[in-house]
Amino acid sequence: MKVGKPETSGWDAITAEFERIYPGQTAPIHYGTVVPYELGGNDPLNGISIYDGGDFWHFVSYGLTELYEKESQDKEWSGFGFELTFKLKKNCYTPENEANELKSVAGLLQQIARITCKNGEIFQNNEYLYTGQTAGIDFEQKSPLTGFICINDPSVNTLETPNGRVEFIEMIGMTDAELKTLGSHESVAEIYKKLGSDVTDYYRKSIV
Repeated sequence: MKVGKPETSGWDAITAEFERIYPGQTAPIHYGTVVPYELGGNDPLNGISIYDGGDFWHFVSYGLTELYEKESQDKEWSGFGFELTFKLKKNCYTPENEANELKSVAGLLQQIARITCKNGEIFQNNEYLYTGQTAGIDFEQKSPLTGFICINDPSVNTLETPNGRVEFIEMIGMTDAELKTLGSHESVAEIYKKLGSDVTDYYRKSIV
């Protein structure tokens, strides 16, 4: 019996969009999940790719949307309707620590995705993620950045895939003091404007 090629239209749409942004980067750094979440694994994302943005690394998740065949009854949205992105400034860590920092960000994205998969929490534009933690979000946990704001990634287009719409929600690292000033979509939009960049720099100074 001849077996056809597995359906990967959702996955392929994400990859095509990032290859549009980063022409020629057809083999980005990629972290795959060993044991799928649906088979009892701990990581809900099937994979995370990392593209070279020049002075930053651009991460994108695969797994909060329907990557393969359409399974849900919602024809408008694919899965939860969004994938996560993150931009990490290069040179805000020691060169010998780069591999650890990249893996650490991948782990953070898995943690955030876990919140969605376990609690059904949808992250949207101009929201924030504050847990009250004091440890930095970097590998060594020394950064003053301890949480995130969420924005629509300005680099990436919203996709209309065969499985439904996919948005890209970018997480930007924020300090505890900054997060404590937030309480509305308007306050997040205001602090993002004041920040002036969507690239996370682990050792920038707080803007409040």
